[in-house]
Amino acid sequence: MATLSIIGSSSIIASAVFQNLMKTPEVRPLFYLSISDLLLGMCWLTGALLYGTLSANEDVVCYNLQTTGQIFYISSFLYTVNYTWYLYMDLKTRYSQNVYSSTPQVWACTSRLGKVATILSSLIPLLLMVPVFCLGNTSECFLNFSQSHRCLLMHTPPPAMAELVPAVSGDVCSALYFYSLAALLVSFLFSFLTILALLLRAEMLYKKFVKSTGFLGDQQWAMIRVVEQRVRFYPAAFFFCWGPAVILGIVKLIMPQNTELHMALYVLQALTAASQGLLNCGVYGWTQHNLGRFKWEGRRDADTQTPLLRSQKRFYASTLPSSTTSSAL
Repeated sequence: MATLSIIGSSSIIASAVFQNLMKTPEVRPLFYLSISDLLLGMCWLTGALLYGTLSANEDVVCYNLQTTGQIFYISSFLYTVNYTWYLYMDLKTRYSQNVYSSTPQVWACTSRLGKVATILSSLIPLLLMVPVFCLGNTSECFLNFSQSHRCLLMHTPPPAMAELVPAVSGDVCSALYFYSLAALLVSFLFSFLTILALLLRAEMLYKKFVKSTGFLGDQQWAMIRVVEQRVRFYPAAFFFCWGPAVILGIVKLIMPQNTELHMALYVLQALTAASQGLLNCGVYGWTQHNLGRFKWEGRRDADTQTPLLRSQKRFYASTLPSSTTSSAL
């Protein structure tokens, strides 16, 4: 799954670079999200390749790999929020442009906020994990990584303090473990609620768009349909990928001794959490295919009978006198 995720993320990055779309406002948020997914997939793959191969005195490598992976988890959460927010603002801008004819200030504000959000999406996860890096290595918390699966990401059980670890260090390591788990859960909860709110607002906005009586050409209508699909599909991929991992984190806090349930969730989250780059690539490819199909169907249809234009035609026909309407028809 990590390999497939790397291939999927690399495909989006290569497409953006070769088509010179990397700096366009439409692709930039997805480009950064794909970089985060690529780095996370590389961490997953590195952990899988190191599975059971390091000696006990090299557990520091696994500890720092786990912490690095968590930076990319949280970064992926925030970049998904950033991209969903951009898609919503794109839809809102198109609606305002259709209704009010001009929205340059809104688009400029969206661009500035998007740049700030991109910086924070990288900076916040790094700052959150600095204590885990510094205190964890100083207190030698990696001595608790005595299990054979210690290098597999998101596969660390609650730290039962090893006899070799001093009591003070053990307390620090336990605190760091619960701190990192809380950071993961809180960041996911924040991302979940934010994406859900944006998704609901986008659905309401799309319904307003359909009921709008302003004129839209085939190209515009196709873009609106694709943006609306992306607002749905990218959050769906996000929830599918990270839902099992978050459920696992909650279960580990509530039922730390239920190892059988832990193992089932470990397997499930390994299949889903490592696949975000692959799913995002699938969503991007599918929506790009739909964009081309919508445009082709619009060109093929002489009357451009989209749902919006059909409603417009009925509306304008109802406002004309009956004789004019008959002659026009």
